[in-house]
Amino acid sequence: MNQYSKYSPLLKKVFCTGAIATTVVLSMLVPIGVNSVCAALQDSPKNLVDEIWQIVNKEYVDENFNQVDWQATRQKLLGQNYTSKEQAYKAIRKALEPLGDPYTRFLDPKKFQELTSQTSGELSGIGIRLEVNELTQALRVVEPIENSPAHKANIKSGDRVLAIDGQSTKGMSLEQASALIRGEVGTSVTLEISREGTNSFDVKLTRTQIELPSVHYTLKQEAGMLVGYISVDEFSSHAAEQMRKAIKNLNEKNVDAYVLDLRNNPGGLLYASIEIARMWIESGTIVSTIDRVGGKQEYSANRTALSELPLAVLVNGNSASASEILTGALQDNQRAIVIGSPTFGKAVVQSVHSLSDGSGLAVTISRYYPPSGVDINHKGITPDIELNLSSEQKRLFNRKPEWRATKEDPQYQRAISALQNGIFWQGNQGQLVKPISIR
Repeated sequence: MNQYSKYSPLLKKVFCTGAIATTVVLSMLVPIGVNSVCAALQDSPKNLVDEIWQIVNKEYVDENFNQVDWQATRQKLLGQNYTSKEQAYKAIRKALEPLGDPYTRFLDPKKFQELTSQTSGELSGIGIRLEVNELTQALRVVEPIENSPAHKANIKSGDRVLAIDGQSTKGMSLEQASALIRGEVGTSVTLEISREGTNSFDVKLTRTQIELPSVHYTLKQEAGMLVGYISVDEFSSHAAEQMRKAIKNLNEKNVDAYVLDLRNNPGGLLYASIEIARMWIESGTIVSTIDRVGGKQEYSANRTALSELPLAVLVNGNSASASEILTGALQDNQRAIVIGSPTFGKAVVQSVHSLSDGSGLAVTISRYYPPSGVDINHKGITPDIELNLSSEQKRLFNRKPEWRATKEDPQYQRAISALQNGIFWQGNQGQLVKPISIR
């Protein structure tokens, strides 16, 4: 179940988002308790417009609103008549544009639902990852999610999905297939499966609430060194608990070092990045935020680190927001060596509000700074060892994601080399060479 659906419109969250990605802190306002009031708000586009204006007026990080006369904006918005919600949505987006902030944005109900699923780390479905084969254009199972209906039904990696509820998947996009497979918890969907060595067969699956894995880990043997490799897709509400499980399991295997891969991670929940930083850092500042009136809040490690082993972090230009919070904390506290390309450079925090008609609003409410206090907004974090991929290498990696963290992955191999040669921070006792650049 969507975590927002249990409450009426005033559920609020806080984000740091990258390429329109998000780092979130959850908090809840008092819900509206009178059904007639809710109905009135839902039925009035003009009330929705004013609801959004009020939130921006109260929370937006720049109290000068980028030199926009925000009071005049309200009068203009309320002076118009709206014959539909879509007309109001258009007016809202136009009113937000002069703020010059791409992260303060209006989300229609569909987009808001997508963002909710992304940050909650959950969705209702059967628990399979799919891809479309480049050569055959066939819909193929990448893997079933552990303990999901698909996993329990023994659906396997490599299975082809020929039909969904009797509808052929020939020529179907991933988006179209996902739309057919997802649905209300408790309802069912039937897949026609083709598996090598058997005739095609039908599998009827009951949809349930699926916890999406955002943290993936494996043990790697690298030239006599046991490496715990952990990648993070995004900082969802389940990312911290998944990271804790990954570190504990790899610790039990007596790894010698860790590689933490944050490449292409666009962000997520603010508190998730802070919790994960605390798993690696025993003491020291993690991040600080400053709001519109100069109020500062500082988040620090709390002596709950799960590992002191050598750590290398991989980043690139798509590592944004919460990824940069974690990277900055590890780098500035001399806990890890950072390898790859400069990060995205997104150092502002958003709150996200559920609105009265099911739409949403993201508002920039503060700026954040790594422990060094350096402003990384629009600049990003420079790796200790800068190793940029060529355009051709990036293209190949997009086509062959299985090359990630293999001998075909130059940035991963550079991380292994650094760990093998002792080029890393370890607490306050390690030694780190000066940042170098490899082109």
